[in-house]
Amino acid sequence: MTSRKDLKTVIPSLAHSGRDGFMLIAGPCVVEGRDMVMRIADHICELSAKYKLPYVFKASYRKANRSRIDSFTGIGDEKALKILEEVGTQFSVPVITDVHSPEEAERAANHVDVLQVPAFLCRQTDLLVACAKTDRTVSVKKGQFLAPESMKFAVDKVLESGNNKVFITERGTTFGYQDLVVDFRGIPVMQQFGCPVILDVTHSLQQPNQASGVTGGRPELIEIMAKAGIAVGADGIFLETHPDPSSAKSDGTNMLQLSLLDDLLRKLNSLREVIISM
Repeated sequence: MTSRKDLKTVIPSLAHSGRDGFMLIAGPCVVEGRDMVMRIADHICELSAKYKLPYVFKASYRKANRSRIDSFTGIGDEKALKILEEVGTQFSVPVITDVHSPEEAERAANHVDVLQVPAFLCRQTDLLVACAKTDRTVSVKKGQFLAPESMKFAVDKVLESGNNKVFITERGTTFGYQDLVVDFRGIPVMQQFGCPVILDVTHSLQQPNQASGVTGGRPELIEIMAKAGIAVGADGIFLETHPDPSSAKSDGTNMLQLSLLDDLLRKLNSLREVIISM
């Protein structure tokens, strides 16, 4: 894989850094095609440079967790992974994608810089160990069914496999059958494990398990959720964005419209400056 910008300049060190900026992880939910991915990556790279934010491009190369069998899952694994690798090479940014099995971890590690363990799989020891052994940075999403304190053991599986490049991504906790809630107390709790904690804003606003088999969402609350994450000291913000969420092939109901990202980042940057000056 072509070398890119040193991840140490982008992904926080294992110790909670407390630096002035926050990390931005953003991109479309899934690779829908090369032109769309390149358009989104180019726009967000410009904004991350404008606001001096360390940036990691995000897109799934395949969606494995779908409610309905006829839901879009991807354009083909190898094709999508090569597009993600091209993003990293062309824009000199790290790239993150999810993996669902030990075999996928090894395959994806040949193309991307960060392997993301989905929330539903965060207790899968074989998957966590396989991700760790690729020597890529590992993002472990907090299970919707776990207390923040329980994520220590997922982190330990990565650390004890010889990889100290790990961070946690908070994405909400199951609240009833069709909603999620974020307990912001969990962010400082999980930071005590010695690794950065990122808030996944858009997935935290999902309304899963709808009767239609298509996940719902509350995108009108994206700004409020992101501000709350910055206010409590999250090390970064994760969000999915698309030029036209209504036509997105996955998770369109809770994605941020790409044209709104500039204003959101401006506000979050200003809020961060206020918080660190207090």
